[in-house]
Amino acid sequence: MKSFTYERANSPTEAAAAAARIKGAKFIAGGTNLLDLMKLQIETPMHLIDVNSLALDKIEATPEGGLRIGALVRNTDLAADERVRRDYGLLSRALLAGASGQLRNKATTAGNLLQRTRCPYFYDTNQPCNKRQPGSGCSAIGGFSRQHAVIGSSEACIATHPSDMAIAMRALDALVETVRPDGTTRNIPVAEFHSLPGDTPHIETTLTPGELITAVTLPKPIGGKHIYRKVRDRASYAFALVSVGAIVQPDGTGRVAVGGVAHKPWRSEAAESDLPKGAKAVTEQLLAGARPTSDNAFKVTLVERTLGAVLDEARS
Repeated sequence: MKSFTYERANSPTEAAAAAARIKGAKFIAGGTNLLDLMKLQIETPMHLIDVNSLALDKIEATPEGGLRIGALVRNTDLAADERVRRDYGLLSRALLAGASGQLRNKATTAGNLLQRTRCPYFYDTNQPCNKRQPGSGCSAIGGFSRQHAVIGSSEACIATHPSDMAIAMRALDALVETVRPDGTTRNIPVAEFHSLPGDTPHIETTLTPGELITAVTLPKPIGGKHIYRKVRDRASYAFALVSVGAIVQPDGTGRVAVGGVAHKPWRSEAAESDLPKGAKAVTEQLLAGARPTSDNAFKVTLVERTLGAVLDEARS
């Protein structure tokens, strides 16, 4: 690990201003992903801004009937919150499907959204990776790509986003609240928060330099059955080959977001109109234009079968 300087921020605006002012600065909260990347010298921040002392660890009701989740709310606390379990069961189930209990105790809401890919070529500093070193190439293309994206990828990157929580947030139409270095704030629909790789896979979100996540807001609950199903190579502490988060209403309509298939949580509102017709019809629209490799072509069928199991569960 390379040397770095450190400070504790006293306010969100102060933290954002410091990140914009100091070249190579990074925010740190739980550190469950960042510290690992620093040890491997994939991330080499010159300065760390500790945001743990900021008052961003509350879950509060909104005037619109939803919930405002502070950026520093730990994953364990969010999954266990009575309001989340009752009204946003998809979110609670997705969080409990991710990582280990020890990691959930440290990982934060903002950090979960911002975690970086677990592509093995990204982690192997002996291999070219456009996400780690822009312009160096993508070793996964033409390499072993069983875990990689089947849709939304590019000639520069076929990595997937690893977050389970983000899948639920996408299905729930969450808003990401931020503060910029000049003190201005904005709300980013989670659908627009994560970027597709294109020619710049190292740019993973629509955040601007120094911009700090302060909260995630959930709209008023919509009811229905909330189901999260994660298919992985082993039963615990493994990232998804495919995951399906769904909210299904009694009339068979609903919402579906899929993980393990793209650079961001994957959802198609147009495909959801076919939910009453079944998993096959939805998958055909949801993954229209998919470009799987010979190693991961099975994911297309796996999405259909996993969604089918989810819809069967919703009807039971």
